[in-house]
Amino acid sequence: MDGSLPAALRRDLENLGYAEGKAVVYDGRWSGGQNERLPGLVAELVSRNVDLIIAFGSPAGEAAKRTTSSIPIVVFNAGDLVETGLIQSLGRPGGNVTGVNDPAAALSVKRLEILKELVPLANRIAVLWNAENNAMTLRYHEIGRAAQAKGMTIDPLGVRKASDFDAAIAAMTRTPPDAMMMLTDAFTNLNRQRIIDYVGAQRIPAMYEFADVVRAGGLISYGSDQNEIFRLAAEYVAKVLRGARAGDLPVEQPNRYFLVINLAAAKKMSLNVPQSLLVRADEVIQ
Repeated sequence: MDGSLPAALRRDLENLGYAEGKAVVYDGRWSGGQNERLPGLVAELVSRNVDLIIAFGSPAGEAAKRTTSSIPIVVFNAGDLVETGLIQSLGRPGGNVTGVNDPAAALSVKRLEILKELVPLANRIAVLWNAENNAMTLRYHEIGRAAQAKGMTIDPLGVRKASDFDAAIAAMTRTPPDAMMMLTDAFTNLNRQRIIDYVGAQRIPAMYEFADVVRAGGLISYGSDQNEIFRLAAEYVAKVLRGARAGDLPVEQPNRYFLVINLAAAKKMSLNVPQSLLVRADEVIQ
């Protein structure tokens, strides 16, 4: 990413009557996964008197909310919006924020269940997440509670800067986990290939949140379809630009979540994927 609006979101907005350069002009900023830059970037947008802010992820949403209480904010890929404090409730968000919610608690439990089905003997699970991201930290704690209820142990691998990935890899080398879960935000996504390559070489089964990580070589994912997220976000943007108050627009959640399995990755680590998962998979990469 480079600060430009994702092509799918631009297309969805154009379909709603907001063609770039005609009905709307985009002024993008990108932190490069460095959350400390977000307040300054948001301040730049506020100083330019933009009509609306689209925030990708919880850190961007939180920075935008702290900076302005008047400019409407549409946020997505930001975890549980109530838990992170971005909105008051799903039905009436309040304030100037609305968007697409991610039911992090339920999804975290489901991903852990799928991982256990994939690797029945897995009891020690490494969890890699951006510890500077409030939404990801909340999600990590949800996984910890679910694991404890199942009698499983969690190895916490919180990262804050690029060099922390070296420490995370070293920790897994010293004490190899039975499986791993990677929580995805802009920062971990930027460094995902290192993790994909490492766990593949070490034959550590890993669960991811989004299908694009599996298509890049990861083993398995369970999560929303990003195209649906973009479509929902575009609808919120259009409603606000047509005069609706962000805080009055009930927050939506994706209708479906998708299971994607990379059999080629499984074969490389000599892992047999249970038929029970294969028949439920929405996409199987050979």
